[in-house]
Amino acid sequence: MASILIVEDDITYSIMLKTWLGKKGFQADTASSVARAQKHIETHETDLILSDLRLPDHDGIDLLKWLAGRQRYIPLIIMTGYADIQTAVQAIKLGASDYIAKPVNPDELLKKIDEALKAPAPQPLKAEKKENDRKTASDDFLEGESDAARQLYNYVGLVAPTNMSVLINGASGTGKEYVAHRIHQLSKRNGKPFVAVDCGAIPKELAASEFFGHVKGAFTGALTDKTGAFAEANGGTLFLDEVGNLSYEVQVQLLRALQERKIRPVGSNKETSVDVRLITATNENLKQAIEKGTFREDLYHRINEFTLYMPPLKERHEDILLFANFFLDQANREMNKQLIGFDDKAAKALLNYSWPGNLRQMKNIVRKATLLAKGKLITTEELKDLQENVLPGNGLSLRNEETEKQHIESALKQTGYNKSRAAQLLGIDRKTLYNKLKHYNIQTD
Repeated sequence: MASILIVEDDITYSIMLKTWLGKKGFQADTASSVARAQKHIETHETDLILSDLRLPDHDGIDLLKWLAGRQRYIPLIIMTGYADIQTAVQAIKLGASDYIAKPVNPDELLKKIDEALKAPAPQPLKAEKKENDRKTASDDFLEGESDAARQLYNYVGLVAPTNMSVLINGASGTGKEYVAHRIHQLSKRNGKPFVAVDCGAIPKELAASEFFGHVKGAFTGALTDKTGAFAEANGGTLFLDEVGNLSYEVQVQLLRALQERKIRPVGSNKETSVDVRLITATNENLKQAIEKGTFREDLYHRINEFTLYMPPLKERHEDILLFANFFLDQANREMNKQLIGFDDKAAKALLNYSWPGNLRQMKNIVRKATLLAKGKLITTEELKDLQENVLPGNGLSLRNEETEKQHIESALKQTGYNKSRAAQLLGIDRKTLYNKLKHYNIQTD
């Protein structure tokens, strides 16, 4: 029976967690401060610590440092509200096993506890990212914790094991190719090739050769045989990015290959059977393109058996600081630097920016800021590129109790009672908004 120490100063919540964990087969004890937690750890066997970030005497990070100083590794999961996620990310850099947002989801907490107890002990204070179940198994991307991210990757998990053709729709820089990779990784084809083709970069006259290959001498410049993308991806997944850029003639050829599952290299009389799972992506409105006559409707239905929508970064407010810290970690490794995060003003600047270039823009801005930073934290001085495109609604910021209710009601009306967007408009996290809705008895249903 694993022994868990709950470090939480909300006694009612602490007792509730203790009772619930007991029913799940754990031996649970509680401590209301870091000092009491330290005393308990020195005198009792402890397999895992579940600690609130904010405590009366110190915080969860201080407890983590105390453990590291004594060279004791006990898995520690930080409990935090969305407003403190940046600090929780710093805790993970210091060796915390994971973090979980309050209010705690019971199933998610059980999963994180199980993963933390099974994980091998890392080196103390090693500045290495430990990613949770919502952050991917890739060093190049992170999925996020927002409702929009959860919904997206739930859909990814549902469609990946099938052979359905998937159309990924979203603005540039939102991570469409990563999602295509993820679908392939979670599919039954993951042992076969994943081939990506940028349709926007293929000259019209060479498209058939790129897709289906050619034989030597098929046209001027065809000095050797070429294997096309369909043949390269045989048995696996073919990803066509910016599929809306294909010419009408190439669309006809593509549709035939998909329908017949056969290809004929340019200049060859021999057809070859192929088996590929097709994933396409676009930032265009293909239905409008169909109406204009620039995209074939029959091809649209062939590639669109299931649609995934990539939300822009400005609609994923809870993920902004997660991605910023993720890109900071990448930049640290690339530039051999040891920055630990963003100061408060810089974090607010990141949250208030509209991110028209989405994740690609954020990555570039964070890399530049990392290069320019002189201290351990990135400041607004290094984020001057964020002076424009600030999210609207700063005038609705909550400044005093006399006008809070009025501002909240105004934000809700402006966003069609979408609580996530209303919280973003008000400059507060979603949990804070829920608390204020309850406090002022504001009905939203």
